[in-house]
Formats: sequence, structure tokens, C-alpha cells
Amino acid sequence: MARIVLTTFGSFGDLHPYIAVALELKQRGHTPVIATSEVYRAKVEALGLSFAPVRPDVGELINNQKFLEKLWHPRSGTRYLVREYILPSVGSSYEDLLAICPGADLLLTHPIVYAAPIVAEKLRLRWLSVALQPLLFLSAQDQPALTPLPLLHRLRPGPFVYRALFAFSRRLSAPWGKPIHEVRRRAGLPPFRGSVFFDSTFSPYGTLAWFSKHFAEPQPDWPRNVTVCGFPFFDQPGPESCDLSSLHRFLDTGEPPLLFTLGSSATLQAGSFYHESLRAVQNSKWRAVLLVGKDRAKDLPPSIPENVHVAEYAPYSEIMPRCSAIVHQGGIGTTAQALCSGRPMIIVPWSHDQPDNARLVTRLGAGRTFSRERYTGERIARELTALFADPNYAAQAQIIGKAIAAENGVATACDAIEKQLTAASATPAPDS
Repeated sequence: MARIVLTTFGSFGDLHPYIAVALELKQRGHTPVIATSEVYRAKVEALGLSFAPVRPDVGELINNQKFLEKLWHPRSGTRYLVREYILPSVGSSYEDLLAICPGADLLLTHPIVYAAPIVAEKLRLRWLSVALQPLLFLSAQDQPALTPLPLLHRLRPGPFVYRALFAFSRRLSAPWGKPIHEVRRRAGLPPFRGSVFFDSTFSPYGTLAWFSKHFAEPQPDWPRNVTVCGFPFFDQPGPESCDLSSLHRFLDTGEPPLLFTLGSSATLQAGSFYHESLRAVQNSKWRAVLLVGKDRAKDLPPSIPENVHVAEYAPYSEIMPRCSAIVHQGGIGTTAQALCSGRPMIIVPWSHDQPDNARLVTRLGAGRTFSRERYTGERIARELTALFADPNYAAQAQIIGKAIAAENGVATACDAIEKQLTAASATPAPDS
């Protein structure tokens, strides 16, 4: 049928939706190729999917403590990731994708794989952009929570202020685009008209929003041709999995526990999160599960209370529905699974899109949000007490969970992809 390249970069929250869609495309008879960091090769190929490496390799950063500190800075993490890591590698990413994409019928991109639209234009290849989280659209109508300005959305200044702020950001970030302009020049392409950060990541063919309409509704100032698909869930155990028998025994022998998790990436820069979480529950009636990440249990105290179970990793779809509440960092993958589980939550945003995801969850009434800087055992215990004292949180979480579970984000995404494939031979490539 069709050869489709899906390129992505980042944590499991960035990888898993692409795997989910690729598996369905393969089931429909297509040939999907996951093009991403080398560190994910074993996980992808174990699922029977084709893999192609694209630089930079996020696996190189796992033990780079200096990088991780800057990456997860609550205010400047995103700026550092883009300016100091992604942009200097645009040339390498372009070379890798340019070697992968000849013969492809369609390319699916990721917001910070800035080389992908250039490759599509160079090869005159039909492509669709993907938005994993609503923040990417920077809507002045639905004012987002921005990490550099953490208090702005609480002031509710109105759309005019946000439009002015986004215009200023365009001018401020314009010099950052030099590596992208240089790659375009070497590719023999004309200068891009508009902002390479705000405009070039959205395809003229359309954008697939891989989140639920119950999480964020479309806004008038979103880019044109956006299809809201729903969350494409993938949560199968992979090479990172460990023996879960002791976790299942813990779940089976008591009341539903709290779950404390920082996703797959923020665990590398956990700080005092797990220590303070232990303090919150060690002298309480609550039971708890701490998912701490690979080789991170050694960072915890040697003596763990009997009401607490520590595990490296567990599929969220297995554990979240069996919990009483979830405390997490607000990554889009973790947030999606938490919403689908129908359990109330407390989000402690680390950086990037996480404050905005927390904003949307609290607006839904499915949980509360709490500052990372103020996270102590005593304070989070009070937050949990408040969460359980108000039955509206649990009730609203169940309503949202049922609505999201009724969606089929994978099928909707693949239907949109096949619609583009059908139109490919009939419609000339639009100008970028």
C-alpha cells in the first residue's frame, strides 16, 4: 500500500503515540517507518515495525546531569532544549531524514523535528504535521500557561495581551532560526516566509491534533486544517519493562493506592519529589506506589514503609485505573493516561508544556495543580486531603475518563492519514 515515515523526538510521551499510529497503519496494510533516536530502536523493532535513526539521539543525554538540569529548568528548559540542542543538530537531522524519505508516500512530523518540513519541501513529499499538546497552537483565545511567565494566565489579561506577546516572541526568536535558514539554503530552497518556529512546523496539507476534544476544544485562532483525533494510546511493555509480580501482589492486598510518577523523562531530574512523596504517606493511612524510573530506586532511603511499593516502571493502563489518585508531572503522555483512567490527580509541573496541561486538567475539574518549588511532604499531604475531601474531583474525573475511553484516536488519525494518501495523486503539492 503506502510507505509512511513517522518522525519524532523526545520521551515516551513523544514516541508512544507514533508507535500506536504506526501499528494501526501496518495492520491496514501500509509500511510505516519510525524515524527517531537510536535509543528507541530495540523498542520499535520488537513490535515488528521498521526503524530508521535520526540525529540527535536523546539516549546520549540520559547520564548528562548538566544537560538535564538545564532541560528541566522550570522557566528556561524549553528555550535551552531548542536553542542549545535541537537547532545545532538540524543539519544532521536533515541528512538523516533526506536519506530515509525517498520513496515515501507521506511524512508525519513532530513539532521540534525542524528538519522534517524542509525534507518534505525538498522532495515535494506530502506531509502532515502533528500536535501532541494544545500548547503548540499558542492560542490567544484560550490563553495558555507559559513557563517563562508562570503567573500570566492567572491574571487573565485577555487575547490582546497574548497576541502582542506572541508577536514579540516571533521577533525575539527570529535570530534563533539561522541554522534552519542555512539548511534551507544548502538544500536550494528559498527563504521561508514567516517564522520558522511559529509557522513552518504546520503543514499546508493539515495538522493532526493527537489529543482529545474533551481535553481542549478547537479555537478560532488555531492553524487551518486541524483534525482533532483524540489520544493515540500505546502502553505495551517493552525492553524497559521489569518484573511486575510484586507490584501486582501489592495492588491485590489492600486499598487502592496513590500513584506518584514523573513519567519517563523527568525521573532523570527528580530532585526531592520521591523523598517528599514518601514523607507525605509514611505516617498516614494511605498506601502508595512510586514509579521511579530505571536504576533510580537506589536514590531512595534504604528503608521503605510497608504501605509503599517502589517500582521502576509499569504500564500506566495497568496501574492507573487501580489507584485512588495520581500525582504526576503533567507530561502529555502521562496526563492522557491519567485522564483515561478516570482517577483524580494532582499535577506538579516540571517544565515545557506541563504547566499548560495542568491548567487544562484543573479547568476540567479532574484535579488540582501544585508548584514544584513548594513540593514538600506536609504540603502535598494537605493537597491530597483536599482532593479526597471534595467528591467533585473524582466524579468529574470519571466523566472525562469515560468520554476519552470512548474515543478511538488511533483510528481517527489513521483515517485522516489515508484520506491524504487518497488525495496525493490528485492534488499538486502546495507551496510552503
